[in-house]
Amino acid sequence: MHPQPVQFSRLHGQQGQAVALACLNQPATLNALTLAMVERLDAQLDAWARDPEVALVVLYGAGGKAFCAGGDVRMLRQLALDPDRERAVAALTRFFAAEYRLDHRIHRYPKPLLVWGGGVVMGGGLGLMAGASHRVVTETSRLAMPEIDIGLYPDVGASHFLNRLGALGRFIALTGTSLNAADALHCRLADVALENDAFPALLERLAGARWQHDAAADRARLDTLLTGLAAESPPTLAPSALAEHAAAILAIAGHATLDDMAAALHACHGDGWLARARERFAAGSPSSRALIWQIGERLKDADLAGALRAELALSVNTCLAHDFAEGVRAQLVDKDKQPRWQPASLDAVDPREIAARFEAPWRGPHPLADLR
Repeated sequence: MHPQPVQFSRLHGQQGQAVALACLNQPATLNALTLAMVERLDAQLDAWARDPEVALVVLYGAGGKAFCAGGDVRMLRQLALDPDRERAVAALTRFFAAEYRLDHRIHRYPKPLLVWGGGVVMGGGLGLMAGASHRVVTETSRLAMPEIDIGLYPDVGASHFLNRLGALGRFIALTGTSLNAADALHCRLADVALENDAFPALLERLAGARWQHDAAADRARLDTLLTGLAAESPPTLAPSALAEHAAAILAIAGHATLDDMAAALHACHGDGWLARARERFAAGSPSSRALIWQIGERLKDADLAGALRAELALSVNTCLAHDFAEGVRAQLVDKDKQPRWQPASLDAVDPREIAARFEAPWRGPHPLADLR
């Protein structure tokens, strides 16, 4: 009997109250999201939102190494390589629409929802975490939106939540920079840091707390509980490189054009951290660089629902483009780390091809038209 890809359980507390637990349960793939996982989690969150017994929800990952390493991009690559383009569009649209509905639900969830972001939190994992009312990181947390490495772009609502960070969000998106817990707190992608081994104690306190089934009051109660636990046993965190390099990041990513940013990054003479950011930017897909910049320009004023609707077309079209299949091949299939990007340089990217990715590849109404 195969274990469920997402496991659900409850901790029963005072006066019939329950803490609902959702565990992403694919540790062999660092809990990478499949369509089955997305649909199962979305349906359960919907049921818990309407369940009067459930006071709050905790979402975490199995295995100890990751909360969630993102979407299952090997699977997405196989869908994209289907020679029947119409079938590929339908399958990709189904996956991304389901994932973005789940992300939207978390952002709008009516009860406290805590994400335990220990270990790897990348791509689609950050999409799940970003909208939670309470986002916990630990000394083991490693957050990133590394899609530029595989010819994609930061999606799952990142065109909304990274855009709100201005030049810092642009830098994170274009360099795929890995963030530690202190970085996540610095750029407001996390709310509190706890020791990684404090998870059992956290669950015990959640079960023992008195919840009022009032969203504002219960969120405030959870704030107090997390602050108290952090004060009792503060984690030892590495310093924030984002904070240390804040001035340099603004000088690099604050330019008005992508060419100017690329030149500034190439010319910067910083330490090893900035050098790694420069190398990753240079090694990433040129088309992804151009697309990420255009998303920042065109969606800078989009609300969450508008960003997710735009991302649906962008993601399907970008998965069907050459660089996505090639990037996943190089990074995760053959693992030669030598992607052959087409085009191979930023100045060869056709702006018309990038603009076309914003156009819907499906027929009929927008699958996310009802999001608000």
